[in-house]
Amino acid sequence: MHSLDAADMLALARAALILLLTIAGPMLIASLIIGVVIGLVQALTQIQEMTLTFVPKLIAIGIVLLLSLPMIGAALAHFMAELSARITGP
Repeated sequence: MHSLDAADMLALARAALILLLTIAGPMLIASLIIGVVIGLVQALTQIQEMTLTFVPKLIAIGIVLLLSLPMIGAALAHFMAELSARITGP
C-alpha cells in the first residue's frame, strides 16, 4: 500500500478542482450567455418578469449537459484512474 504525502494530497486537490471546473464550466457558461441575452431582451422590451429567464436557462443547461456527457465521463474516468494509481502505487 502506497502512502500519500502532503504534495500528493495537494496535487489531488488541485486535480479535483480542475475536474470540477471542467465538468461545471460549460453549463455555467451557457447559463451566463442565456442570462445576458434574456437580460438584454428584457431591457429592450421593458418586460420585467423575473421568471422569464428560468425556462430558457434550464433548457440550455440540459442541452449542454447532454452534449458534454461524453467529455464528463472521460474526465471522471481519467481522474479515477489517476486516483487509484496513486493509492495503489506503481
